[in-house]
Amino acid sequence: MASISDLSIRERLWYHTYRFRHAAAGPLSSMRRDPADARIALVTSAGMHQQTERPFDREKGGDWSYRVIPDTASPAALVCTHPSRAWDRSGVEQDVNVAFPLDRLREMVADRTVGSAAPRHISFQGSITAPGRLVSRTAPEIARIFDADGVDGVVLAPV
Repeated sequence: MASISDLSIRERLWYHTYRFRHAAAGPLSSMRRDPADARIALVTSAGMHQQTERPFDREKGGDWSYRVIPDTASPAALVCTHPSRAWDRSGVEQDVNVAFPLDRLREMVADRTVGSAAPRHISFQGSITAPGRLVSRTAPEIARIFDADGVDGVVLAPV
């Protein structure tokens, strides 16, 4: 994570004057299955996607779209196009598992810590300053994908 001193004067001013939104936490639920029997999906806000897909946009307010990453994807074929300069990407550039732990999930499936990996995982970009469409459109679409895939739990990898 970058510190304020790492940012340009323009970015510092933006962070000091921006009216960040505050939202109450939504309902949470506990996983109803033993993890060893559960199907797990990954969700990252690192703006990861396959090299063959279009990058996330740098539009004002943030790109509220998402990318589906199949469980069969190679971590080496994933790229990060998150537009924010407020975090250090060097760890992700060395190992995408820092922000999208697909290899770690595969290891947990192999050693039977979790039952199975979902066939589809999700990536979106963080730093969405106008999250209305993310909440009203993207999140319900992602929930439908996970419901259709029989997902029991999600590993969140925020950046």
